[in-house]
Amino acid sequence: MGAVIEKASMDFLKKLSKNNNREWFNANKDKYTAAHENIAAFADALIKEMNKHDEIETASGRQSLMRIYKDVRFSKDKTPYNTHWSGSMKRATKKRRGGYYFHIEPGNSFLAGGFWGPDASDLKRIRQDIDLNYEDWRKMLAGKTLVSTYGAMRGAQVGSAPRGYAKDHPAIDLLRYKQFIFRHEFTDEEACSADFAVKMSKVYKNMRPFLDHMSEVLTTDMNGEPLL
Repeated sequence: MGAVIEKASMDFLKKLSKNNNREWFNANKDKYTAAHENIAAFADALIKEMNKHDEIETASGRQSLMRIYKDVRFSKDKTPYNTHWSGSMKRATKKRRGGYYFHIEPGNSFLAGGFWGPDASDLKRIRQDIDLNYEDWRKMLAGKTLVSTYGAMRGAQVGSAPRGYAKDHPAIDLLRYKQFIFRHEFTDEEACSADFAVKMSKVYKNMRPFLDHMSEVLTTDMNGEPLL
């Protein structure tokens, strides 16, 4: 049953959200440890599924998981613990760009992928590609599988036209993006189902046309010559 997110792992989060303090957490450390082991085992199964259609650099489920302990130094919310399980998976080699993220929380489970914080050079290259090939971008983003799985692309945008582009550019709506993210939500019932790792992997796979295009763009120059 290691590939299944157990109900106890979700119940722990529900109780933690009502008792988000060190005293309660320390008194229930054994429950946290058991739940964390369960989520790490689930993430192992997910990585195994992902490697059937992609190459994942992240070596283990445990390595993929993010800490439950919050950094509250710059936050108004001083509760010490996250009330969700989350993790990320990195695609292998510099030729495969983009990343995968998952978030498990009662009433708010989802996966996401794409480009959360592209650096300045990557963002410049992406915008160059949009500028030159925006009709291809629109066809890609309107792809039946991508839309039925994820809906519209998400992500933060600049308030106006990026530097170097006119406000009336025919693809200004795409050029304004500075994040390029796709997200798919799951019910609690789905998250605790026996085939959840397989289902997540299939949903991630539906993002591949976008990731493959971005990988090609970010590993070539304006003339299509390899950068690597």
